[in-house]
Amino acid sequence: MPSSADAPEIDQTEVAGRLRLSVTRLSRILRQQADLGLTASQLTALATISREGPLTLGALADVEHVSPPTITKIVEKLEALGVIERRIDDDDRRRILAATTKAGEDLLAEGRARKDAILITRMAQLDADQVERLADALDALDALAETERP
Repeated sequence: MPSSADAPEIDQTEVAGRLRLSVTRLSRILRQQADLGLTASQLTALATISREGPLTLGALADVEHVSPPTITKIVEKLEALGVIERRIDDDDRRRILAATTKAGEDLLAEGRARKDAILITRMAQLDADQVERLADALDALDALAETERP
């Protein structure tokens, strides 16, 4: 039986490049085919508000790594679409919080369902070994996605 010393060395630069291209292409496919009528910035802000709970605009800007004027424009658009609402913070009535509406939660659920359907259709084109290797790689991909931004 060959030892791990006999295994070929992995070129991390090549793996990183292939991973970057694959993730970028797949992300583009999902974004284009599951179009919800929102820009990428609007969609991530809506998802952040949904995931993190009602947020001040300053906190949302920090999480999204954008300037306060940029987040204000995004929130204004999302509010005009009826997917978020601004409400007064019950604990500090001077603060305004952005919160998702039922329409916003429904839109996010629709987007997830569309993207899952796209992925299921594409995965059906893979052989069983490829699907198994993809499933095995999910823990590593999750770990990469959870790291802090530099």
